[in-house]
Amino acid sequence: MQFEGPLRKMMTEFSEPIQYFMELRGQFLQVNQLLDKTIEISFKGYECLSCGQGAPIFRQGFCKSCFFEVPQAADWIIHPEQSKAHLGIEDRDLAYEQKMQLQPHVVYLANSSNVKVGVTRKAQIPTRWIDQGAHEALPLLEVPNRYLAGIAEVALKGHVSDKTNWRTMLKNEIEDVDLWQWKQRLIQFLPNEVAAYLSQEHKTSVCFPVIAYPIKPKSLNLSKTPFYTGKLKGIKGQYLIFEDDTVFNVRSNEGIVVGLNVLTEV
Repeated sequence: MQFEGPLRKMMTEFSEPIQYFMELRGQFLQVNQLLDKTIEISFKGYECLSCGQGAPIFRQGFCKSCFFEVPQAADWIIHPEQSKAHLGIEDRDLAYEQKMQLQPHVVYLANSSNVKVGVTRKAQIPTRWIDQGAHEALPLLEVPNRYLAGIAEVALKGHVSDKTNWRTMLKNEIEDVDLWQWKQRLIQFLPNEVAAYLSQEHKTSVCFPVIAYPIKPKSLNLSKTPFYTGKLKGIKGQYLIFEDDTVFNVRSNEGIVVGLNVLTEV
């Protein structure tokens, strides 16, 4: 089987284990079916996810020009506390910002490499947790807009991490913690503006399709290694895990055009 096209983050279906799908120029690939198969990945070029041009990808799947222009790459995406649509103030595209920011958001605790706090649109649950490689997550707040979620996250960052250690997550070195107890400890640090929005939702557990975890994960960089062959042993977060401990972050390579060839076992 041969596929070619610009990478986009893998789509997922919540089941046990998680089901992963890739779309390359209209061809859909059920990635779970490739477990224990040998795959060739080759660098073919670039294709900006916004303008479609072949300029090098700058960040988040966009060329440099589009990254500084499109609303999908604005600062409020990474820093939700900078959201201003609730005030009617435009950043790059007010209609888009109102659509994305003025909807229910969840502040959550997730356990991937460690306990972390995060923010996502309610409609993105549990997709956000899957993408982060979290094996469990617990909603802390459900608020009506992105700004409120952002100020709550900022208030909690001094008391809990907001980052995932990707190596620890991929090695599955999971610390057994009680997210409910973490929630009870952190409530006292929430700003008054969100005190009325405590979530009563229960913990969600996530099972990833992994046959073997890497011992010393090393990241595949297609700009340095334009051709790679390896046997797929697992999928976690947005990472493909190979038998030789190579890991490939599909999402961080969005906009890179690849050739993907699934070799037939002799």
